[in-house]
Amino acid sequence: MLILTRRPGESLCLGENMRITILGMQGKQVRIGLEVPDDIVVYREEVYLRVIEENRRALATSNEDVMVAAELWNEAKK
Repeated sequence: MLILTRRPGESLCLGENMRITILGMQGKQVRIGLEVPDDIVVYREEVYLRVIEENRRALATSNEDVMVAAELWNEAKK
């Protein structure tokens, strides 16, 4: 992990088209601004981890799921 010190109003550039700017600080909170291309998705870490977990659960199948799907398919064909 790279650790840098920045003051309010100062920025970091990531590549040619991304910038992180420190907007202000209040107590233990830091306000940051992000300038990123429209095709880049930005999540707070806790939201990102929840999205990953939900995607894993959605992709997980059990034998019971397959059997129920097969029964529904057979009923739909009748």
